[in-house]
Amino acid sequence: MEELVIRDADVVDGSGSDSYRADVVVDGGRIVSIVKEAAAAGCQRPKARRELDAEGLVLSPGFVDMHAHSDLALLRDPDHSAKAAQGVTLEVIGQDGLSYAPVDDRTLGEVRRAIAGWNGPGDDIDFDWRTVGEYLDRLDRGIAVNAAYLIPQGTVRALAVGWEDREATPRELDRMRQLVAEGMEQGAVGMSSGLTYTPGMYAQDAELTELCRVVASYGGYYCPHHRSYGAGALEAYREMVALTREAGCPLHLAHATMNFGVNKGRAPELLALLDEALAAGADITLDTYPYTPGCTTLAAMLPSWASEGGPEEALKRLADDVTAERIRHDLEVTGSDGCHGVPIEWDTIEISGVGDPALADYVGRTVQESADRRGEAPWVTARGLLLADRLAPTILQHVGHEENVRAIMRHRVHTGGSDGILQGAKPHPRAYGTFPHYLGHYVRELGVLSLEECVAHLTSRPAARLRLPDRGLVREGYVADLVLFDPATVAAGSSFAEPRVLPTGIPYVLVGGRFVIEDGRRTDALAGRAVRRTPA
Repeated sequence: MEELVIRDADVVDGSGSDSYRADVVVDGGRIVSIVKEAAAAGCQRPKARRELDAEGLVLSPGFVDMHAHSDLALLRDPDHSAKAAQGVTLEVIGQDGLSYAPVDDRTLGEVRRAIAGWNGPGDDIDFDWRTVGEYLDRLDRGIAVNAAYLIPQGTVRALAVGWEDREATPRELDRMRQLVAEGMEQGAVGMSSGLTYTPGMYAQDAELTELCRVVASYGGYYCPHHRSYGAGALEAYREMVALTREAGCPLHLAHATMNFGVNKGRAPELLALLDEALAAGADITLDTYPYTPGCTTLAAMLPSWASEGGPEEALKRLADDVTAERIRHDLEVTGSDGCHGVPIEWDTIEISGVGDPALADYVGRTVQESADRRGEAPWVTARGLLLADRLAPTILQHVGHEENVRAIMRHRVHTGGSDGILQGAKPHPRAYGTFPHYLGHYVRELGVLSLEECVAHLTSRPAARLRLPDRGLVREGYVADLVLFDPATVAAGSSFAEPRVLPTGIPYVLVGGRFVIEDGRRTDALAGRAVRRTPA
């Protein structure tokens, strides 16, 4: 007898088609049968060792978080309710060009310092891997939800070239090609870049194109955080489209927003650019989170020249008065490349987390507010905080536009990504609320998307980008990564005031046929594993 039958569910199967009522049978980690309208047809209903009454609930494929920063959280926190409770059954990590494989002893330490604001310093982690394959093997020991990995181009450049702003030599480029090829062979699904973060931003298009050729040869895709989301946003999007078309590599645009005052109401221009490329044969997808503020580190705002050489060199420059004044001018007058070419507005920069608990008074306040309280200029406050916390502070950046958010999420190549940073005392609520916020706010309350459309954006569409032939749909033979939610009550519990509150209306989540959320509570199941690239 099979393990589980989910009875009388309203199945929204991920295809975008209309929902239907069915009994769904799960066994051995897969969906083994679907009996539509079983009760109404009067046919014999399937039996199983356990029956779950799903009356009033929607059954859908598990949600795929196309942009996650859980690289260490998956190892540190077996509970991982921040994602599991949202119905997320697969996260794509290794984002924004910086993560923890492939590394050697030198670059591991450098990367840990550079992205401590995203993932914590990692002092509680046994870094017993160096290669992509070894990291994926570590995930295979058991994690809360599944994870796929992107090779981080910035980490690769740090390993082969260092943190200097210069062109790679032919030998260094060959080494980077080799590292990318090895990572793809070991199971990565593609490559990411952070082209406003050092050292990845030092790569010119020719270098990126060569690496994308390697990715494409293995059936992977390129996922850039491109060079500007501000003053040069449209030009940066065009650059990525042209680069990947030259390389013959599929493109997935990370957190594809149009932010800052210069881009208010300009989402239609971005979508027209993408439609033109798609009509010409380009293979493009994108992800967004359903909120207006962004989230990154305070150090990311610095001009690229100030971070050349790595975190320790950046701290030395901040400590030097003359150099610090040059940094201030780039930030406040010129508009640094770290702040997307837009002069920084300190009243939009809210500190969301610090590494040193003694600095907690900054959290929840903008830099401008803390400066006013201290009776000093905001740059003085920001500089002091960066030095005192050794580049660790994370920020919310309140620079988005609701009309852009809604326009982009309607697009036919859109997928969902939380960009969720789980560190800090006051993280962005998207880390805990992205997927129920789509379903509750943008589907039920605003009607921006239909339920069937939205579920397709969050399930089958990302699974297709990841080239996963047996995930993303409710189909017989598919992996039983499933979520049951109440369409009348599903909602994000997290808010900017209380960002770590779990969602409501998602009582059941299964990963590989095992309950990770049951009756609204996290079980002890570690059912997740590394999801490796399907060979081309």
